[in-house]
Amino acid sequence: MPVHTYSSRDFTRDVGAAKRAATQGPVFITDRGRPAFALLKIEDYYQLAGHQEASLLDVMDAIPGGQNIEFEAPRLQIELPPCTF
Repeated sequence: MPVHTYSSRDFTRDVGAAKRAATQGPVFITDRGRPAFALLKIEDYYQLAGHQEASLLDVMDAIPGGQNIEFEAPRLQIELPPCTF
């Protein structure tokens, strides 16, 4: 897994190139020649952090004040014409 390094200036000029490089491995962004930030694919971050990707239900459950909201989706009434072969 290659590690790429971009100066802050180069990163600002071409964010797309840094994002493409991050698909191959971590990208270090430097300030004054010293690593200051790391850019990773989200899957790599989740693996490092030990998290699973959040489901939509997990995200909705995390909304403050969203407890005890009842929702029932309406049933669709769809009539399909008969199929002829």
